[in-house]
Amino acid sequence: MSEAYRQLGTPTPGGIVCTADHASNAVPPDITLGIPAQLLHEHIAVDIGTAAIAERLAQCHAIPAHIAAVSRLVCDLNREETAPGLVPEASDGHPIPGNVVADREARLARFHRPYHTALEHWLAAAEPALILSLHSFTPRLASRDEPRPWQVGVLYNQDDRAARIAIPLLATEGLNVGDNLPYSGRDLNYTMNRHAEAKGRPYLGIELRQDLVATPETHTRWAALLANIAQRVASALA
Repeated sequence: MSEAYRQLGTPTPGGIVCTADHASNAVPPDITLGIPAQLLHEHIAVDIGTAAIAERLAQCHAIPAHIAAVSRLVCDLNREETAPGLVPEASDGHPIPGNVVADREARLARFHRPYHTALEHWLAAAEPALILSLHSFTPRLASRDEPRPWQVGVLYNQDDRAARIAIPLLATEGLNVGDNLPYSGRDLNYTMNRHAEAKGRPYLGIELRQDLVATPETHTRWAALLANIAQRVASALA
């Protein structure tokens, strides 16, 4: 067991795996963030829906998952060690006063490095054909007013091999697909930059809009759809 991550399923060489960097809202009892409790259930603390979808991918679709076990407000596992937002002092207009005096090096040693070391070993043992990087995004930001009409986004940095295949497949499903939207993988892509792009491993970065992944029924439906899309992408890349 680890405070930083949990793993479901066993990767097989040449298969598909899933990562979910922001899938937990857990805050260890010895860490005080100083925020209202209800904020732990909002997008600033957790990528809503991703834990349940990753679990279904592992349990029902033979896509093993490496899942974060700590909130992004404690340590953002999808940021570089030097990134200012790694231990955020504010998020979407909400101050995080407990992080202002946080021991950044302690958070790195306790959460960030164990998460990525374990992921590195996990991927090296399997060398998967495709990594499905799973995130979700809020339909409405509190700190700025901007339209977010996309139902799903496909993110990438320099390696867009999987993205170019997946975007039309998702559009064929009748979805409004964001191409490197609502965020660009050229700006926020640390986990995939390190474990996929740097190693030449194909990956599919997915962002799901959170109002569409809020119930068990939608978790099941999205898991089935993403498993199908990922399998088709992996086959096309082979």
